[in-house]
Amino acid sequence: MKALILSGGHGTRLRPLTYSQQKQLIPVANKPVLFYAIEDVIEAGVKEIGIILGPNKEQVIETVNSVDWDVEIEFIYQGEPKGLAHAILVAEDFLSDDSFVMYLGDNILRDGIVEHAKKFQKLNPDSLILLTEVENPQQFGVAELDDEGRVKRLIEKPRIPPSNYALVGIYFFKPVIIEACKSIKPSWRNELEITDAIQWLVENGYRVEASIVKGWWKDTGKPEDILEANRLVLDDIQPRNEGTVDESSKIMGRVVIETGTEIRNSVIKGPCIIGKNCVISNSYIGPYTSIGNNCEIVETEIEDSVVMEGSKVTKAGKIVESLIGRGVRIRENDLKPRGYRFVVGDNSEVVL
Repeated sequence: MKALILSGGHGTRLRPLTYSQQKQLIPVANKPVLFYAIEDVIEAGVKEIGIILGPNKEQVIETVNSVDWDVEIEFIYQGEPKGLAHAILVAEDFLSDDSFVMYLGDNILRDGIVEHAKKFQKLNPDSLILLTEVENPQQFGVAELDDEGRVKRLIEKPRIPPSNYALVGIYFFKPVIIEACKSIKPSWRNELEITDAIQWLVENGYRVEASIVKGWWKDTGKPEDILEANRLVLDDIQPRNEGTVDESSKIMGRVVIETGTEIRNSVIKGPCIIGKNCVISNSYIGPYTSIGNNCEIVETEIEDSVVMEGSKVTKAGKIVESLIGRGVRIRENDLKPRGYRFVVGDNSEVVL
């Protein structure tokens, strides 16, 4: 079985961050979201991965190639995003006649896909789609199941949902899905929708099974989703200190401190993670915070936030629920307003 991981799209809901970086590369707990998908498919036994590229393709290639993955990776340029089914057609040569898992690269699944891959192999359907129960199915693609638990119908954001089972962005397919993608027409968005392709399978007598996700799942498409995913991942971290903590500092709870990082006269309260070669001085780093590599935090309180690599925050009062890009500078001016909320793009400077 192969894997097709999607890392294209413009990420408009995450602007301004995505003006300068691909949305799948935004870190959650100091790891690009895309890496969670790659790790999941490798854990499920996949040996060949195709990564669909769009804007910022060189950035994605460079980031993925910075790791020595134990798998063959091929990069496939989609160009203008024209739907998930279109991505499959673009990857037709790579997929050949193999079954595959398609994984949207901005999704994070707590428990991975191993059990779902085993179910796909055991049941041997034409497609197996992952579903999860949600409280607001009107906002998702929803599956209607028959009495045997097979997929009978897919409906996009229904006013009256037939169930509360929402589509997760992970799908298993046999090669017949390529015929399905070639048989459908663009939607009102002028895209080839994967839901239409799966519906084509159902209507033409192919077997589509469902697999229910029991743990948490996050689609990291918006700033608040990134922060929520960061909280969920940090909830599972194990404490580790490879940095330097002076005697006047205090570490509480599950905290990860990477190599080369210095903690000076500060309080660090987990769960949180601080990357490599950082300086945290006279500051408070609170729960559910991720500080990227090569950051400097001075006389500032940060809580429930993501600070990306190379950023410097000095005398900035209290920062909460914020998503701060790479190379950002936030510093004090004459006043010290506290409790501001930020979504700040890369290489920005904010004067408080």
